Amino acid sequence: MRYELYYWPMIQGRGEYVRLALEEAAADYRDVAREPGGMAAMTKMLEAKSGTPPFAPPFLKAGKLVIGQTANILFYLGGRHDLAPKAEAGQLWVHQLQLTITDFVVEIHDTHHPLGPTLYYEDQRAPAKKRTAEFWDERVPKFLGYFEDILKDNGPYITGRRLTYVDLSLFQIVDGLRYAFPQRMKAFERRIPGLVGLHDRVAARPNIAAYLASERRIAFNEDGIFRRYKALDA
Repeated sequence: MRYELYYWPMIQGRGEYVRLALEEAAADYRDVAREPGGMAAMTKMLEAKSGTPPFAPPFLKAGKLVIGQTANILFYLGGRHDLAPKAEAGQLWVHQLQLTITDFVVEIHDTHHPLGPTLYYEDQRAPAKKRTAEFWDERVPKFLGYFEDILKDNGPYITGRRLTYVDLSLFQIVDGLRYAFPQRMKAFERRIPGLVGLHDRVAARPNIAAYLASERRIAFNEDGIFRRYKALDA
């Protein structure tokens, strides 16, 4: 089947975790909102009054199914494209890990928008600086330390020798933090050598390497989740 991915066309955002899974699987998919008329098609589906309309992008159309929420989409793709364990217990475990990553992504976003997404960053500079300091002092060590410990026990991938969609998502986390906080991340990376190695292994996989070098990979920018503000990287 040919999948249809619906997400904002100008940012990586939460849709990027889905794109990475589709690219690694060499799945046939359309990034609909990046096509002519795609935004109108996405809006129409979001405004549907019947069926199972999604709350917000990203969502994936797979045949007659419309699947929303990043972790839910990855749970579906993982079972279909050998990006998750075969056993139910393993599937639930990687889904749990992905939900933890989802929590972390929210905290990353809130470094530059601690008072809410409807305000501009310029309207919340002081709270953002305070939030970012707490994020790097407390939250980054907690989240990345957790995944580092799991990787140390299992390696070379998060569940052992086989790559899962969680590994792709952790690649994106490391890559995004390097973009948004280059100085802070450079200093912190010596504490997470396993995750750094995982990032490099994922980046070197043929399908992912080809994707990263292509125009399909949207560049990081200051409209997405990972935003580079010099004042927050001091």
